Amino acid sequence: MKLLNAFPKYHKQNVVSHYCPGCGHGIVHRLVAELLEEMDLGKRTVCVNPAGCAVLAYKYLDIDMLESAHGRGTAMATGIKRVRPDLFVFTYQGDGDLAAIGTAETIHSANRGEHICVIFINNAVYGMTGGQMAPTTLLGMKTTTSPGGRNPRFEGYPLHITDVVASFPGVVYAERVAVNGPAAVQKTKKAIRTAFQCQVDGQGYSIIEVLSPCPTNWKKTPKESFEWVSEVMMKEFPLGVLTDKRGGGA
Repeated sequence: MKLLNAFPKYHKQNVVSHYCPGCGHGIVHRLVAELLEEMDLGKRTVCVNPAGCAVLAYKYLDIDMLESAHGRGTAMATGIKRVRPDLFVFTYQGDGDLAAIGTAETIHSANRGEHICVIFINNAVYGMTGGQMAPTTLLGMKTTTSPGGRNPRFEGYPLHITDVVASFPGVVYAERVAVNGPAAVQKTKKAIRTAFQCQVDGQGYSIIEVLSPCPTNWKKTPKESFEWVSEVMMKEFPLGVLTDKRGGGA
């Protein structure tokens, strides 16, 4: 499947996607490319994409991109933004990266209110490395490292990391969205646009959590995966704005 080229300026042409059928990463990549074009940000944008399924995002987005060590995305983004405050800087991270090995970097960059954007893809599993349990894995959910289902007695509960950082004074905007249908995709684009605009306006840290299907590791068809997001995942991770301090918002 080739990525569409309606936005060729910041979207590489004739690139075959390596993502599994039904994966949400390609959808979010497309939204990011559209927004960079529409908001005229591409020429001054730097994206930090740490290890994970989206480690090859630089193949699809024709912007300046850097890879950080696993979990260190917001630390690297902090350094870039502080040295070059004129640049538009965002990270693109998965749940294992952002909410496991990168917990410290995520917490402290948000607490400092760094002027960066974070796009957080939550598919409740380690997608690239074999489908192991992630911090966001749901109770009872079977993975390669929780074959009997996640048991809170041994593995604890799903980590709502976006809710945690949304409570920090330095976080200007936080929202949880999904990409499991056309209407949801449009809401996700609107949320990412809001987060991007927060940085453009110099307002501080923003984070958008995207509930994304992972058919391969969930062992479901793409259609079943989209339905599972709606019927199961959203009950654990409800959609909506978690904080909005733009201009004195809630």
